[in-house]
Amino acid sequence: MQLPLLLLTTLAPLVAPASPVGLTQRPGDAQPPVQLTVQPAAAGPSALLTVEEALELCFPDCTIRRGTVFLEEEEVKRVEELSGVKGIRAIAHPYEAFDDEGELVGTAWFDSRKVRSKKQTLMVAADPKGNILRVEVLAFAEPRQYLPPAKWFGQLVGKGLGPELSLDGEVRNLAGATLSARATVASARLALALQRVLAARPQPEGPEGASSRDEGPER
Repeated sequence: MQLPLLLLTTLAPLVAPASPVGLTQRPGDAQPPVQLTVQPAAAGPSALLTVEEALELCFPDCTIRRGTVFLEEEEVKRVEELSGVKGIRAIAHPYEAFDDEGELVGTAWFDSRKVRSKKQTLMVAADPKGNILRVEVLAFAEPRQYLPPAKWFGQLVGKGLGPELSLDGEVRNLAGATLSARATVASARLALALQRVLAARPQPEGPEGASSRDEGPER
């Protein structure tokens, strides 16, 4: 069974040949930018992973619980302030992963947003402390040459919701794919901001601290 996404993306055919994409060097960088090439764009929809596949990559052998939470007006404002993303929805769907002893391993968030004229859908998974564990691309409707390579996404791992998680911080820009980089950073910051704001809520009472928002294990 394929799980629903936080937002729905309309996929479009991929067009245009690929061109090299490289990491942009900023003043003060000790090392020159790593030049990374991408594969030519293939025809057809740009669906890359299902929700289940992305969750399995990050949380193998875990029980996943999909929740539905409604944000108060002040929480929406706080999320926007922390993330720098405006116009967010007041509903969110965290996917919490638990190990075989019932301990929370991490939470995955799914976000779709426009890159140029079309959208990408990402999974941003974070540990309970709010540090990024993994970023996976589920769908990318822009021409494939604008999709950042895996090595670029890897630099986000371990980062929290701070100044370092920005193109002005420790995240290197991508020559030829700046809008993709900005959209990805926005999704990452939004996910971590949601997690921080919801973690600040008073814990509900109940057996083992179970949350009333849980909709039960997905697998």
